[in-house]
Amino acid sequence: MGRQLTGLLYFYSSNYRDSLKIFWTILLSILIVTLSISYFLLNVEGAKMAFSFTAPMYVYCGIIGFISVKDVIPFAIKVGATRKNLYLGLAIFFLLLSVGKAFAGSIIQILIINLGELVGINNFEFLHLAYFMEDTWYTRFIIDAAIMFFCLTLFFLLGLLFYRFGFAGAGSVLGLLLVGMLFAVAKGWAWDFMVHVAETFDMMFFLQLTIISIVLYILSFFLVRRITV
Repeated sequence: MGRQLTGLLYFYSSNYRDSLKIFWTILLSILIVTLSISYFLLNVEGAKMAFSFTAPMYVYCGIIGFISVKDVIPFAIKVGATRKNLYLGLAIFFLLLSVGKAFAGSIIQILIINLGELVGINNFEFLHLAYFMEDTWYTRFIIDAAIMFFCLTLFFLLGLLFYRFGFAGAGSVLGLLLVGMLFAVAKGWAWDFMVHVAETFDMMFFLQLTIISIVLYILSFFLVRRITV
């Protein structure tokens, strides 16, 4: 079990290593261009340039969670991996990916802020949900890790639905969820929920989001254990 799990983790990381390199290359290139514009071209008083690591990272994790079903599960089964190890390995990989990207994003933001103070870039800022709370590197880290893990598990579950039941089956489930959301909006429950979240927005929200992510991943086991190539 130990060797197989280690091999699966190596396979998962190797499979997405190139996409991670491309992702960070593009993101850091855009960041450098934005910083250059702020420093050399943006001389209007009161004008600011803003940049966000978070949105691209969340989208990337959602895509990885969805395509991982088709990318890694069939091959892992073909080479003899048990569904238990496959499932456990993906959980560890999702956790490491979300934590690693959150840590990298937080550290890069700290370095850029310190560099900006050193060279006098005062018209550039990062956008982050932590600004609505205590904006520190560890709050940014926890927020990003929680949201990315949620995106990975949610879209992994969606990917399993499409893989297991096809477009018709998964579309029916998503249709029912959409009807439920529209009903909640019509009844005012969705608005009340958003107001409640806005009024009580703190780190506890992201702890609850992590718990929801764990529940979603546990539910996905019932699809993984019966999945076929």
